[in-house]
Amino acid sequence: MRIGRAPILLTAVTLASALTLTACTDGGKSAAGSAGGSYVTGPSGVSTVAKADRVAAPTLDGETIDGKTLDTATLKGKVIVLNVWGSWCPPCRQEAPGFAKVSKELEAAGKPVAFVGINTRDNSKQNALNFDEDYGITYPSFFDPDGRLMLRFPKNTLSAQSIPSTIVIDKEGKIAARTLVAISDVTLRKMIDPLLAEK
Repeated sequence: MRIGRAPILLTAVTLASALTLTACTDGGKSAAGSAGGSYVTGPSGVSTVAKADRVAAPTLDGETIDGKTLDTATLKGKVIVLNVWGSWCPPCRQEAPGFAKVSKELEAAGKPVAFVGINTRDNSKQNALNFDEDYGITYPSFFDPDGRLMLRFPKNTLSAQSIPSTIVIDKEGKIAARTLVAISDVTLRKMIDPLLAEK
């Protein structure tokens, strides 16, 4: 009986250790080897990269949920906020009002910021369009049901690894911040405002 339990216990311990090793850092600690250098993940779950350590974000292009085309290369010089979401995703619904609010505030203030959604795992554009209408989202979203756009991010960068994910790209087109959880409008502004202030 004990012999049968030992392999199970060993497997559980090994799995727990592996999850600990692959998890992002927290509590403001640094982690090396991501985003071209080290990044810091704060208690809110937001990872940030020092300006000197940032790497270029990939260009994203394709069809939007309303049938238009979009290319992030045309947004150069702006802070780009990429939000990965799905209409079926409860945390995405939770954070959507904050994204709508902040995007409209910054647009009204004439700030050089572009919000871009990446709608994924939705089989219907109509579901995505209904989501935007329900939550007052006015910025464009790529229609990416297979998640192919997320695969364009280089390995060992702050890439989207969950739904929702938010990645903020600086004015030079480099990956500056990321979170893998639903966030409030306050946290979103804390990700964006320092990049707007950069020279």
